[in-house]
Amino acid sequence: MEQNHSFSSGKGRSDDLWYVDNYILLKDYYDRTISRVAARCVRKGNIAVEEYEHYGYILDLLEEISETGEYIIAHQQLYPYVERKIAGGINALKKNLMEFKTELKNNASPDMIKQDKDELKKFKEALGAQDKSTDPTVGAGMSMDQVVEKLLNNAGQSAQPSTPDNPPSAPKEVR
Repeated sequence: MEQNHSFSSGKGRSDDLWYVDNYILLKDYYDRTISRVAARCVRKGNIAVEEYEHYGYILDLLEEISETGEYIIAHQQLYPYVERKIAGGINALKKNLMEFKTELKNNASPDMIKQDKDELKKFKEALGAQDKSTDPTVGAGMSMDQVVEKLLNNAGQSAQPSTPDNPPSAPKEVR
């Protein structure tokens, strides 16, 4: 890996090359930060890194590395530069990026992770949730089916619609 990490000055290089340089610097900084934090955690009584008071900063670094790496992968014109700057080339970048993204996903709070636009729908499907957007009784206590069942169970009365001539009787308390 080349040690000269110069940022794009606009002379003969695309501004996009900055992302490759920044990725390399961020990755190196992350590695050094983890080493430093681990040493501090040992001195603080051998606490877990996740319990370190500035652990959120580490997650922020992971998020920035992931975003920068995704940008590089999305721009194939950067691949030749990646091959020269990163040992192992684009395959190594993709492998490392997957590890960083997995680490972020496993440790980040749900509000930190960028949400898939269909994620809520996927969660509902996985949990077997039913679409209640058309149910007018949602949020009003019992559903109509539950009310009718309760009325039928109370004193053997049938559920008759209330009219001015036939007001509803007060349901008996069920225990």
